Amino acid sequence: MTEHARETMEFDIVIVGGGPSGLAAAIRLRQLVPDATVCLIEKGSEIGAHILSGAVIEPRALDELLPDWRETGAPLHTPVSEEAMLFLTEKRGYAVPMLDRLMPHMRNHGNYIVSLGDVCRWLAARAEELGVEIYPGFAGAELLVEDGRVVGVATGDMGVGRDGQPGANFAPGMELRARYTLFAEGCRGSLTKRLMATYDLRKGVDPQTYGLGIKELWEIPKERHRPGLVQHSFGWPLDDRTYGGAWMYHFGENLVSYGFVVGLDYANTWLSPFDEMQRLKLHPSFRPYFEGGRRIAYGARALSEGGIQSLPRLTFPGGALIGDTAGFLNVPKIKGTHTAMKSGMLAAEAVAEAMQAGTAEPTSYMRRVRASWLWEELRGVRNIRPAFARFGMKGGALYSGIDAMLLRGRAPWTLHHRHADNEDLLAAGKSAPIAYPKPDGKVTFDRLSSVFLSATNHEEDQPVHLKLRNPAIWKTVNWDVFRAPESRYCPAGVYEVVDADTDPRLQINAQNCVHCKTCDIKDPTQNIDWVTPEGAGGPNYPGGM
Repeated sequence: MTEHARETMEFDIVIVGGGPSGLAAAIRLRQLVPDATVCLIEKGSEIGAHILSGAVIEPRALDELLPDWRETGAPLHTPVSEEAMLFLTEKRGYAVPMLDRLMPHMRNHGNYIVSLGDVCRWLAARAEELGVEIYPGFAGAELLVEDGRVVGVATGDMGVGRDGQPGANFAPGMELRARYTLFAEGCRGSLTKRLMATYDLRKGVDPQTYGLGIKELWEIPKERHRPGLVQHSFGWPLDDRTYGGAWMYHFGENLVSYGFVVGLDYANTWLSPFDEMQRLKLHPSFRPYFEGGRRIAYGARALSEGGIQSLPRLTFPGGALIGDTAGFLNVPKIKGTHTAMKSGMLAAEAVAEAMQAGTAEPTSYMRRVRASWLWEELRGVRNIRPAFARFGMKGGALYSGIDAMLLRGRAPWTLHHRHADNEDLLAAGKSAPIAYPKPDGKVTFDRLSSVFLSATNHEEDQPVHLKLRNPAIWKTVNWDVFRAPESRYCPAGVYEVVDADTDPRLQINAQNCVHCKTCDIKDPTQNIDWVTPEGAGGPNYPGGM
């Protein structure tokens, strides 16, 4: 392809990603250094378009960042009023007694059920009022590195055909150069993955472990709506060795956020997170809420679940990692917004200090993290997620109660994640097949009708952004050994086996991709590489998600 000159823009700080961490960092930077030039880019068509969450927000970080948020119209309208944790068998749901004592990290008193996309839109407006330049529809596609230092990012070219040649509407990408670049891409960021390799940021830490969260937004009959209800569950339909569970949050005008998370360290190659999520809706503890209701939206996103054991080195010459791209999710609390925001604020403070000192790396960031409530919170729950991997669902739940009630998060030991999620998958012959019920079109649905509700779109003439590093491996490994697990773990029907009975081959329907990143994580040989598509592509989640 012929090289085309790229326009260059220069800033003091560039932030890649318009989620809670990136927006909090942008706001804090302008609060600390009012004359700093701050640019934030977001690959979604608008701020909030790619934001998928439960979402229950603990307002602790928001209180620190914008203390007047209540008076200035922040969209936190539904306080949590009641909550329940259920252990499910196939036919029954049993409420966990003494929830406050057994699982104090899950207390939601003082929290709010929100549309996280709307919260991010509100934060973006506050950032722009402070002078932050925000560019939605711009995907960070390339690291700019000079003399060993990150000096910014380049956005992807637009209008490049699948043959690699510019089309009639071709527009070259832009170079956004900066003294410091903060990466807030969310879980398994494509540029962050390159940073990890370039600067060996994962040296000496546990492998990251992940979960896949799949979510639906429903409008339900008013008589079944209980504003402020937070309900979580674990147990059925997952077996005792598979980590995961469900949530249901009632908020807004007859809205219910329903979702299901499966740990991506699961072993059974026949497991389909999407189908597990659908059949759980048929359980007596959930189904009555959905009957007579209307499904409005659908989406999915991977989550970083490793905790502090899996945190990489957070800084490198020219920048830092913030939010879930680093892995600041509090898994037992089932919350990551307040921790992501706090990490962005701490990184902003470190960058402001580095700017004043004229140093290339914001090295005080990790020190600030360790001295903050963020570290204290994550350290106190560090053993809970690996306990489930080690002891199973029931044993992990028992350990969690002991850790919370007796040890109070101060155990003199730390449990570790022993290997990456893609290493856990068993061969098809060693896995028990799972018979999932067919969708009824009223409460349960298929993948393609679900993807339609995500408003996902990619220009069909752009290069495929899901690449096989070695296409030959698919047949000999993915098909012959595991019987194409990507066709089941993908929640969007991207990966399809054609001619399975005669000459099986993989068809990649990249236009369906909802940017969950599961394929980049769970492929047995790490042969699938998720790269950034053209900006403004992917899902377009509405307000309420």
